[in-house]
Amino acid sequence: MFPLFRKKKKEVDLPFVPLPLVDLHSHLLPGIDDGAQTMDESIVLIEALQAVGYQKLITTPHVMIDNYRNTKESILRGLQKLQEELLIKDVSIEIEVAAEYYLDEGFKTLIEKKEILPIGGKYILFETSYTHRPYQLEEIIFEIGTAGYIPLLAHPERYRYIKNAEEEYRHLKKLGVEFQVNLNSLGGYYGSSAQKNALFLSENGLIDFLGSDTHNMHQVQNLVKVLKSNEYKTVYLNNSIKNNYLI
Repeated sequence: MFPLFRKKKKEVDLPFVPLPLVDLHSHLLPGIDDGAQTMDESIVLIEALQAVGYQKLITTPHVMIDNYRNTKESILRGLQKLQEELLIKDVSIEIEVAAEYYLDEGFKTLIEKKEILPIGGKYILFETSYTHRPYQLEEIIFEIGTAGYIPLLAHPERYRYIKNAEEEYRHLKKLGVEFQVNLNSLGGYYGSSAQKNALFLSENGLIDFLGSDTHNMHQVQNLVKVLKSNEYKTVYLNNSIKNNYLI
């Protein structure tokens, strides 16, 4: 027999759980990477994120030497066109650009030439291969810091080469790396391994920023559920989330 009453999940009792008013990781410029492909799609995603509660979007197109050869200039042009369209559509939201840099042979050149779009003027959002740890990772992190920026690792929970979470995440922290966790990872959107790592980072106070990493509407719809979850509420028990400092 099935029980007449199912035990409800215990809610986390927090007096105030803030929304991240600023999103610092998304792919909203049309046709520039694997995110929004058309201007109409960009507008729809932006309006959806605004409805979620975001007041400012810092969108971060991929920069990868093999797949997305975006430059500082092309990204800024894309932003201008998007802002013009938002004005025409009467969509009132603050939007800026930075970039999500893949650690490939082109990244070091961009650092050296100062062709970088940082978040808030100081954070360099970067990613690596999901399966293979870059052999020069420590060296590149050092170069980011030497150039005057703070290295910010995008979705650290998703890297499958991280086997010992306690040791490897804390090692990166000691090198001065800050962590941006994808909100949807907390709800299992990217699979159980990414969710487990995200919860580990949350429970151990290692999260600095939360990001939507929006590419499509399905991710925004999932985001709405996550923002109502215990897992999201719990993040604020142990972590000092900095999103709203970028407002």
